Amino acid sequence: MSSSPQSGSNNDSSGDSRRPGGSRVMFSPQWIIFALLSLVLLAYVSQTYGDRASHVDYTFLWNQITDNNVEQATFQGEVVRGRWKKIPLPAEKNGPALGKEFEVYLPVPLDHDLKKHMYDHGVEFAGKSDNGLFGANGVMLLINALSLVAFVWFMWFILRRNSDPFSSGMLGSFIRSPAKRVKPSEHPTTFDDVAAMEQAKFELQEIVEFLKTPAKFLRLGAQIPKGVLLMGPPGTGKTLLARATAGEAGVPFFAINGSEFIQMFVGVGASRVRDMFKTAKENAPCILFIDEIDAVGRIRGAGLGGGHDEREQTLNQILSEMDGFQQTEAVIVVAATNRPDVLDPALLRPGRFDRHVTVDRPTKAGRAAILKVHSRKVPLGEDVDLNAIAAGSIGFSGAELKNLVNEAALHAARTSKDTVVASDFDAARDKILMGPKREEVLNERERLMTAYHECGHALLAWLLSDVDHVHKVTIIPRGRALGVTQLLPDEDRYNVGEARLHSQLSFMLGGRAAEKLIFDEYSAGAEDDLKRATQMARRMITRWGMSTVIGPVAFRDTDEHPFLGKEMHEQRDYSEETARIIDLEVQKFLQLADKRAVQVLIDNRDKLDAMTKALVEKESLDQNEIAEIIGVATVRGEAARRLEEQS
Repeated sequence: MSSSPQSGSNNDSSGDSRRPGGSRVMFSPQWIIFALLSLVLLAYVSQTYGDRASHVDYTFLWNQITDNNVEQATFQGEVVRGRWKKIPLPAEKNGPALGKEFEVYLPVPLDHDLKKHMYDHGVEFAGKSDNGLFGANGVMLLINALSLVAFVWFMWFILRRNSDPFSSGMLGSFIRSPAKRVKPSEHPTTFDDVAAMEQAKFELQEIVEFLKTPAKFLRLGAQIPKGVLLMGPPGTGKTLLARATAGEAGVPFFAINGSEFIQMFVGVGASRVRDMFKTAKENAPCILFIDEIDAVGRIRGAGLGGGHDEREQTLNQILSEMDGFQQTEAVIVVAATNRPDVLDPALLRPGRFDRHVTVDRPTKAGRAAILKVHSRKVPLGEDVDLNAIAAGSIGFSGAELKNLVNEAALHAARTSKDTVVASDFDAARDKILMGPKREEVLNERERLMTAYHECGHALLAWLLSDVDHVHKVTIIPRGRALGVTQLLPDEDRYNVGEARLHSQLSFMLGGRAAEKLIFDEYSAGAEDDLKRATQMARRMITRWGMSTVIGPVAFRDTDEHPFLGKEMHEQRDYSEETARIIDLEVQKFLQLADKRAVQVLIDNRDKLDAMTKALVEKESLDQNEIAEIIGVATVRGEAARRLEEQS
């Protein structure tokens, strides 16, 4: 993809001298001043460094004249330059070597004794004027004069820029929009290149039809949305979808990041916004894409920066420019963000970004389609089933699936394989979900405690029907963990019930419960488990109304959007007594989950010991190996629901 900055010029190049394709060339004052200063600098360098001679002192020269070693000399003001008959040794023992020519600064400007001494020893000498344009005084005079001219010109240029801040000049490109333009003929992207996201493509198809045939809508008085906001988690393909929309419509595509508007100089962001929208209007119909718009479109008046900083002025200019669109101007502004909750309400109102398209993580069928797209150039082995890989990658975004294929290909290349097989995808998924392996050696007690901890997690997940399937359990240090129990969901889940949440709390506390049961003490390895369990329990109580004591009430957490600065001046919306009750309910939920985990482990102590013994020997157990050791897992999912209905 080739791209070039756009500065708002139209496509007409019939003779304008300011354009590269024009027929006239004009020399601006800037270039004239630059040429004069270059000549002065060249003269000064040639005068100072053009003829470098060895510098000697006066006494050394006098002695060399006495020894008849001076061939000729020239007097020029206070300087005598000349040439030796034979290069003498330096005056000092370790001094620098002398050259064929020399120069001496006279202590007295008119030294008649030195001239007489040269005359007596047959030295040819002459005089040279120190005045003139390129003499020592002439060069300094010329430099001072041109420096004054350059300073006057610079001040005039600055005053002119202040009176006309949007004119094109030497510094004019600083306030121009850095938006990159992609022409329709340059590597076009269409909806065929975007796997899954059928609902999002359906929403954008109307934009494509308007850009192709705007008269179809305008003759009926229909007004196409001026702005489309693509919302979704990172890596779900929002930028790709915007480019595909432009490729389907066959119109130019201008792309810019929201952070490129913000500069340390006041007014630069607003100037870039003006220039960007001007360029888009001149190239209509087109699509103007602003990625990460939350960098500049965050809600105004929040935080400690006040309401007059550079970011808010840039946002005000964007709002003004979007209001300035005429209904006949076929310019669609598409923006992308993964934080729609922090955007300013004025940016989301009808007339600006009035169409919101959610780009969510793909379903199983969508993941399979995305894997097919990214594996087109990857030689796959016969045992690779993309549908099975898609089923085992629930929750992955498009970017994560692309990374999965790439990591599998890298793993196959490291092991010198000709094709990418299923084991390479398993290794890549383990690396992404659990982190890379660490070469750390644990002592026997730490290793055994880590094994019991992970087997406690795995056994709770194996026996509780409301917890996802155990895919693998390992005590090989990965990432920041000494051991990992990896779960894989068996279905796409968009909602979760109270019973499943309580089971997940017990699963999170299973490792800690196993440590207490076997070693009669707790370790610091359960820190992350306690953190995640506490956060889940607090959400169950304060957000999801799952406490009978608190009731169906939602409370605002204090860690919500802390960077906006709201929590620094907004008071808590519940009393101290309610806060105490919430803390007690969190403790109650966690204590019940802990008791349940301990009881399950006590009832299945033999299975816990057998699994731990196998894990210490093999360091890693998969789903089939666990089933051979402790039996088949508890029925869950759709099968469990059918059994409940039959009973």
